[in-house]
Amino acid sequence: MKRVNRLLLGVGAALVAVLWTSQAGGQGDGQSTPLQLKYLGTAGWEISDGNVVVLIDPYISRLKYGGGGHPDDDRPQFARDDVAQSDTTLIDSIITRADFILVHHGHFDHLGDVPYIAEKTGAKVIGTETTMTILRAYGIPDDQLYAVSGGEDYQFDDFSVRVVPAIHSALGEKHYHDSRRYDRYTDLDAPLRINQFIEGGSLMFLARFDRHTVLTMGSMNFVERELEGLDPDVLLAGVNGSRLGLYKYDQRLLNVTGNPPIIIPTHWDNFRLPYGFSQEAGVARNIAPFVSAVATISPDSRVIPPTHLETIVLQ
Repeated sequence: MKRVNRLLLGVGAALVAVLWTSQAGGQGDGQSTPLQLKYLGTAGWEISDGNVVVLIDPYISRLKYGGGGHPDDDRPQFARDDVAQSDTTLIDSIITRADFILVHHGHFDHLGDVPYIAEKTGAKVIGTETTMTILRAYGIPDDQLYAVSGGEDYQFDDFSVRVVPAIHSALGEKHYHDSRRYDRYTDLDAPLRINQFIEGGSLMFLARFDRHTVLTMGSMNFVERELEGLDPDVLLAGVNGSRLGLYKYDQRLLNVTGNPPIIIPTHWDNFRLPYGFSQEAGVARNIAPFVSAVATISPDSRVIPPTHLETIVLQ
């Protein structure tokens, strides 16, 4: 594989071009449609193959809440029991279109901005029953909502997606466990507080684009048997520090996904900092060790560390 980095002077973003022939397409036939992946921060992505635009956990607002912020960030401080707010001006400057929104689970740093984005774009939203219940509370109509639990494999125009059962990161020194669920009988009044955005179960997605398959992760955990045989072209690998509490996480993840040719770290940054603030601590703590591990475990895989609002193009 050959990789070429190009910096294009544009509005707030660089374009990283990766010259690579997808396993899902022709071998060097020149007909493969470029896949563009813009990193929105946290576990968030905007992915397009020229036919369809798919958002993954699009959390743009990056509220300063729950500690872990920066003293130079003069934005309002939110507590977890405060009413959630979306930075609609910022969202409008970044998100212009969406055909689908895939939501891994219901925590605020994954779902918090989806009500506004779903209303703005009319996108179809695929997620758990908890996610759907929260979106209904915000007035998103049922014809946009697709409740899934894992195992579904849906075909849409120009796009298909397999829903993969998953589990959440091993937070709190492996004490995290949340069995709460919302359903259509749950009484929720929007706007919700930040702490009302509960996990509600976790998912992964195998998103099939034109000649490219992307396996997404929304946290640092997975059900190994559910990933067998998927063999994605691109793995969006959760690489935050909580993965270190799991047995041989890097090795098991790469092996069970078939040592993907392209691996892009996700959910590695400090999502309480606004865009433009340094993320070097997250790079050093999360990405650098993962890159080293991949070099040993899967030397033929290429890791592409993403940068906020920059676009990676797979040609």
